[in-house]
Parts: sequence; structure tokens; C-alpha cells
Amino acid sequence: MSETPENNTTKYKRIILKLSGESFSRAGERGIAMDEVVSISQQIQQAAALGCQIAVVIGGGNILRGGQFKNESASIQEATAHYMGMLATVINGLALQDALESLGMSTRLMTAIHMHGVAEPYIRRKASRHLEKGRIVILAAGTGSPFVTTDTAAAQRALELEADILMKATRVDGVYSDDPEKNPHAVFYRTLGFDKVVSENLRVMDGTAISQCREHGMPILVFNFKMDGNIQKAVLGEQVGTLIDPNL
Repeated sequence: MSETPENNTTKYKRIILKLSGESFSRAGERGIAMDEVVSISQQIQQAAALGCQIAVVIGGGNILRGGQFKNESASIQEATAHYMGMLATVINGLALQDALESLGMSTRLMTAIHMHGVAEPYIRRKASRHLEKGRIVILAAGTGSPFVTTDTAAAQRALELEADILMKATRVDGVYSDDPEKNPHAVFYRTLGFDKVVSENLRVMDGTAISQCREHGMPILVFNFKMDGNIQKAVLGEQVGTLIDPNL
């Protein structure tokens, strides 16, 4: 039984929120900008206050991407580079944890690669129990395996933890037929079915993540987290971003 406060207006009881590493830095920059992290944390706090259980899967692209070393240097194996990228997500996780706790939130940082000095190991049942107790669970280090993106890790955790929806926070309003920053005539989609996402090769998440969600009927919401209050609106079921609906 959930120990979080109940709110009848909340559409989703449990969500996986996927944050890219770039959401931790200012546009066009690298590294961590704590004002950006605190801003996201405030939105998460608002959503959690509604009674929604929130687990956050984070990327590490603001620090390092495992794929950036591909074909660059024979001295770093590609698998090693991916592990380096996983460690970058842990750095982001520590920053997010402190930002959330500075707002009075209870958190747990869990990692797919064991590092007991800074985080708990990811154990599905334990993560679920943390959520039931109203803690924000931060899931770092992807799946713990190389050659797997954090998008796929988010899909995997959404299924494992029986989330109601996977929410991907981006810097654009949702899913378009083309890159809206390059093509002013790109069409915005309010709702989509998985068939259309696959047939038109729409850039939502990586193919493995889409395949997993499609196979198991996990809806995906892609929305702009830079619009203040959008995470709260999404949890309430208000119309924000693009909903990829397994029933369409």
C-alpha cells in the first residue's frame, strides 16, 4: 500500500522521468549548472506533492558520452568509454540528490554499478519500496551494461517498477515530423501510435527503448521541461507535449 499522499486529480500514480544530461547544464554548455538542477528539482517537488511516486533516470551527456570516443582513439575501448559515461550519470545523480534534499525532499540514489560509498545498489523491490514511502528515487549508471543507452535504461526501469508512464523531458515541446529548429514547417504531433513512430523513424527515443515500450504497452510522454510547471501538469494528465499511446 502506498504511503504517499493521495490526490484524486493525479492521473499517474507512479512515473519514470527520463532526464538527459544536457538538462543539467545551460544550453550550449557542458558540465553542471546548479541553478538548472535546482529548477528541475523544484518541478519534481511540485509533482511529488500531488502524491505521484517519481523515479528519475538520468543521462550523462553534459559530462561525457560513451559514444564520443568511438573511432577516435584505439587506446580507449568502446566498452570502457560506455562505462565512463555511466559514471558521468552518477555524478549528475549526486547533484540532483543534493538539490532535491535542499528543498526538503527525501531521496535515494541507486546505481546499476555498485559503489556503496555514494549510493545504494539498484534492487527492484527496494526501489519500489522507496517509491511507496514517498522518496524520490534517482536511478543512475544506466543498466550497468555497455552499449545500452539511458533511454533504454528508462524503458527497462519503467517496466520493472510497473510505472504508469515513461516521461521524457526535453528542450522542445514534443515530437515533430522533423527537427523544428532546422525546419520551420515541421509538423507537431499531439498524439502518436507506436506504429507511426517506427514507420516514420521519428526521433523520440532509441529503437530498443521504443521496441520495449511498444511490446509491453508502456505509454511515453515527450514534453518540454523548460516550461515551468510542465512536470506537474503532465502528472495531472493535462495536455502537454506528445503522448505516444499504445492504443493508437
